[in-house]
Amino acid sequence: MLFCGINPGLLSAATGHHFARPGNRFWPVLHLSGFTPRRLAPAEQAELLTYRLGITNVVARATARADELSAEEFREGGRILTAKVELLRPQWLAVVGVTAYRTAFGERKAQIGPQERTIGSTRIWALPNPSGLNAHWTAESMAQEYARLRAAAEPPAG
Repeated sequence: MLFCGINPGLLSAATGHHFARPGNRFWPVLHLSGFTPRRLAPAEQAELLTYRLGITNVVARATARADELSAEEFREGGRILTAKVELLRPQWLAVVGVTAYRTAFGERKAQIGPQERTIGSTRIWALPNPSGLNAHWTAESMAQEYARLRAAAEPPAG
């Protein structure tokens, strides 16, 4: 599973850790949804690899808010992300932010959940953005959606 945030915030850029802002709910939601056995701190992001999880961004440029990015930056980020996925070949690409997914991949009507588009054999799932600015999703409702992805990604029993 490769999780893909929108772009680094200023604190993430300064620390080198994804989702570093204290109000961001990514790390708690990742744990609540069952992806990690405990809540990781941003500085522990390398531990994700032990759970067969990776993390990247659509756009590399740091901003205070994602709405400071241009549509072209998203489209270019989508091209770079596609090349990264073709190289790494994760089972799933989880784009954290449906608006970022829509813009980066030209899928204007995409909704939260599994997408029809694939990159090679990699399936794509659009997840809610865990930013504190995304107030209409609670940590609990986000965790339910992240858990749907985790269940879809688990190998069948037997």
